[in-house]
Amino acid sequence: MFRRIFFDRTTKTWMITTMVIILLMPVIIGVGLYLKSLPLLEHQSLRTLLFTSDWQPSQGKFGFWPFVAGSIYVTLIAFVLSAPVCLLAGIYLTQFASSRLVKVMYPVIDILAGLPSVIYGVWGILVVVPFISKFLAPIFGTTSSGYTIMAGGIVLAVMCVPYMLNMITEVFKTVPMGLREASLSLGATFWESVKHVVIRKSYPGIISAFGLGIAKAFGETMAVMMVVGNRVQVHFNPFEAGYPLPALIANNYGEMLSIPLYDSALMFAALLLLVIILLINLIFRYFIFKTRER
Repeated sequence: MFRRIFFDRTTKTWMITTMVIILLMPVIIGVGLYLKSLPLLEHQSLRTLLFTSDWQPSQGKFGFWPFVAGSIYVTLIAFVLSAPVCLLAGIYLTQFASSRLVKVMYPVIDILAGLPSVIYGVWGILVVVPFISKFLAPIFGTTSSGYTIMAGGIVLAVMCVPYMLNMITEVFKTVPMGLREASLSLGATFWESVKHVVIRKSYPGIISAFGLGIAKAFGETMAVMMVVGNRVQVHFNPFEAGYPLPALIANNYGEMLSIPLYDSALMFAALLLLVIILLINLIFRYFIFKTRER
């Protein structure tokens, strides 16, 4: 009896300790990045850092707006390209596809999800960049080197598809078969049952998959850095180069830290990235909550 009580209490303590560590990790990371960013925050106001485009580290000027805008632009393009594909593919694989096709597709999706991002980056350089330069940009009446925001968005969209598709298919699988059968028994067609029962029942899961996909896309580094051009500028032309926040950190950390405040500026970029991803997750959590209320 004593032995069982001892093991129960030990297991409970271990689980609570693990949960507390997991909950504290974002706080610890955020506090550490904030402390490292303090020298920059004392040198320039937060408004100047976030909403100006003057990036001249040698002169102590750090305007992060081009990097924030680049990250948002690349992420939006990736989401617009990948979200419809994931949703429609998830519906087809779980509701219409043959079992033979499903057995082939799921391992392929898992393999794509597990590929290192540098492989997607190399694929982007060899395929996406020439495609934009030689075919896509001329269609829209412009010229481009191919190393553009659009290239980053396309590569990022391909990277996000297996990640979001896995989640969406699992969500569709959790819908009880009895709900769809009840809809069919009332005279609905198969597609009407999928549309009004399976998809509607899966709204919270679909929103969650999209939210996690956007958060993952916003923080992606290597593949985007290889194809996006890495030029500090603010524009709305997808056929021009950009410079996302993760690429700024990856490109410069360890190389130019002899410049005063540069280390603090890169830590502030990491803090900014953390805060934006937390905000994205909170916004989508709110959407999920409101959807469940309905």
